[in-house]
Amino acid sequence: MRLAIGPAVLGAALSSLLPACAQPPAATPAAFKSDPAAIVVIDAPSNLGLRPPAPGVEPGVRKLPEALRATGLLQRLRAHDGGRVDAPPYSPAADPAIGFRNGAALRDYSQTLADRLIPLLAQDRFVLVLGGDCSVLIGSGLALKQRGRYGLAFIDAHDDFSFIRDRRRYHGLLTAAGLDLGLATGHGPAALSDLRGRSPYFRTGDVVHLGLVVADQDRIDYEVESFEHSGIHAIDAEAIRRLGAERAGREARARLEAMPTDGYWIHLDADVLAERVMPAVDSPNPGGLDFDQLRAVLARLLASPKAVGMELTIFDPDLDPDGRLARRLADTVASAFEDSGRWPRQGAAATASSAPAR
Repeated sequence: MRLAIGPAVLGAALSSLLPACAQPPAATPAAFKSDPAAIVVIDAPSNLGLRPPAPGVEPGVRKLPEALRATGLLQRLRAHDGGRVDAPPYSPAADPAIGFRNGAALRDYSQTLADRLIPLLAQDRFVLVLGGDCSVLIGSGLALKQRGRYGLAFIDAHDDFSFIRDRRRYHGLLTAAGLDLGLATGHGPAALSDLRGRSPYFRTGDVVHLGLVVADQDRIDYEVESFEHSGIHAIDAEAIRRLGAERAGREARARLEAMPTDGYWIHLDADVLAERVMPAVDSPNPGGLDFDQLRAVLARLLASPKAVGMELTIFDPDLDPDGRLARRLADTVASAFEDSGRWPRQGAAATASSAPAR
């Protein structure tokens, strides 16, 4: 997602929040040993990386896991339930000490999330994280870095790397969901980018960015040249349309597989989809992909045995009152898993027939 600057909201923390949901028991390693194709789903309902959508309003992205689970996603994937990692309370206030809104809470939450992911990753099962906003990448990246060197397929309409040019003006109000890739590659305050001395969580040369759309205003407001000179390989939305989504996905996969890494992680921000098909995000993108293009790209990335996990972020159920978009997003993700050929296709749930992605 793009770093949403908007009007500064400097009030005190919200005085009342919805009660935290009880955490289901975490899935145990023994539960996976008999199933070599197991997918483990863990909820990370954090909205700490976003600005308030309006004064006194908390970002609704924290409801993403419940909305996706309600579609039957876990049943269709035959996934194990890995439980839930609840985030600290959201605050709209500035954090001048770290420079990012909710900076201290993000620092602590990212480490808690990493500690829950590490034992799941150690079982060599595919981990699917249901965010939350894009800042969950900090916790995922920390978990992976503690295990070794991993690549990253970053599917997002925004680069999430470039800082705003007027940093001083927005110090304390920067949003980690708009700079998660920058933080995860070692750019930004150590309290977020160097947890446990593990910076960078991903090397820039180990990242492939897919789906980028750069507006003219982005070049005025943000240091986009820092992304362009970062060493991150980008296959933008226009290139995906020009090459075809299947070919673009195969090219990204080949690059990620050729890296001297222990595997790669997939980050999927729902705003990579065009606003006309996915308006339920905080920063809608008119130039994005359609659902079929996303399905094709994602299937090719999931097909690789080097793909060890994925996170899904930014979809906001508050902007989807009838649940239609949640169902379409869940179907796209589940279809990509099925198309990949790594997981069995459910007969009743199968949509258009397709060969395993290669």
